[in-house]
Amino acid sequence: VKILPDRGDNDRDLYGAVTARAVDQPEIQAVDRPRVFMLAVTARRPSPDTVTAAAPEAGKPTSWSASIDALAFGRAIDDTDPKFTYLDRDEPRRPRLFVISAGNIRDVAGTDDHLDRSDLEPVEDPAQSWNALTVGAYSGHDDMSGAPASFAGYQPIAARGELSPVSRTSVLFDRKKWPFKPDVVADGGNVAASPDKTAVDTPPNLGLLTTRFRTPGEGFFTTTRDTSAATASVAAIAADIYAAYPDLRPETVRALVVHSAEWTDAMRARFDSESTKTALAALLRRYGMGVPDANRALYSAADALTLVTEARIHPYERQGTSSSGKTREMNLHELPWPIPQLESLGGAQVRMRVTLSYFVEPNPSSRGWTGRYIYPSHGLRFATRRPEESVESFRQRINTRARIDGEKPPSLDTESGWLFGSNQQQAAGSLHTDIWSGSAAALASKGAIAVYPVAGWWKNRAKDDQSEQGVDYSLIVSIESPEVEVDLWTPVYQQVRATVEITT
Repeated sequence: VKILPDRGDNDRDLYGAVTARAVDQPEIQAVDRPRVFMLAVTARRPSPDTVTAAAPEAGKPTSWSASIDALAFGRAIDDTDPKFTYLDRDEPRRPRLFVISAGNIRDVAGTDDHLDRSDLEPVEDPAQSWNALTVGAYSGHDDMSGAPASFAGYQPIAARGELSPVSRTSVLFDRKKWPFKPDVVADGGNVAASPDKTAVDTPPNLGLLTTRFRTPGEGFFTTTRDTSAATASVAAIAADIYAAYPDLRPETVRALVVHSAEWTDAMRARFDSESTKTALAALLRRYGMGVPDANRALYSAADALTLVTEARIHPYERQGTSSSGKTREMNLHELPWPIPQLESLGGAQVRMRVTLSYFVEPNPSSRGWTGRYIYPSHGLRFATRRPEESVESFRQRINTRARIDGEKPPSLDTESGWLFGSNQQQAAGSLHTDIWSGSAAALASKGAIAVYPVAGWWKNRAKDDQSEQGVDYSLIVSIESPEVEVDLWTPVYQQVRATVEITT
């Protein structure tokens, strides 16, 4: 759907309304079709209102990004009101999946340290959207062979597998307030610098081959590049998932894309060289979870088992006429764990990866966009059972209602073995993912995961709280045994096949 006018520009205050109107067009034509909305148009950060005013905080929602969040959550937006107004919050929700580009650095310089430059350039509006799947770019090629003669002497700026010189990040975001972006990266080509570094460009050999519409004889192929090309690749993976599993929720498709992502060798070398959680979190805000893969998203290998759960939770409740809410539910997922197979591996190193994905309803009042828990309607977090815990003691650690009155609550800090740990697992956003590494014997006793709510604006606004309707979330857990070959898939299938209807 075309959102840019033939002449001039849209009013910035109407970007969200224009997007809502664009979303309406395909939905009116085919309302029940699963679809992915891809947006590769971004805007520079808003300028200060006055000469003396401070620039808007990096990562802070705008009316455009909030509209994306509301549309993803399933709301209808008034496309005549620039103030971001819901049409009817009492209508049934229709969640949507948005895949949005992080935006490009438009003035790359050959003399820049391109990683430092990217770390200083925040993602563009509306890529800070909490519910959208935001895509950055990495460079899949650094070979100048086959370049046109006019590029003689040019050298690629980024090494193969590194972040593209044009890609933006969220390193400057306040990590306590705003989500990490991009969520993933995909190949966006590379940029080459002239011998004296005064000129930069992307020759065809460093771009990505694609098709174009032309009359016969003019050629049907061309090259593309940057975060727009990367976003198209990730949107295609999401569409492939929908094609294979059309009944999945948008939250699940987003989770599968992120869960399938792996860092390139160049990215992983940087993660491996860091030892502090702060430095690791900064790398996460540069690379996201890496490069997604359709095969990993769609299939489980024998030694790489993936479990997918779609569930619902009611976050808050209140007593009597009190306007102050409290948490209502905790969901405990006891997974069909391959315990004997893991115990047989003993001290062999294995990995468990957990991804929790859900959509939040943004607060329609811009006055509430400064606090950590004021913008999102609710928050969810996950916690895993520790090796020394029984299921009951794990439940008591998470759920205050399961404790005896006056009993001191156990610590909610994550145990050792997690790559990012509690700082990231409990950070802002509507997608939380982490990787645990340890012995197979320890993993054998971790087959229980709790999902529980944390604060949001629904909690203290009784008339707007829609907890009674419940909110959906998707939980994905995978375990891998890279050191040894063991069939983890079959024993789990034996546990679940009696309750799962298989159709062909």
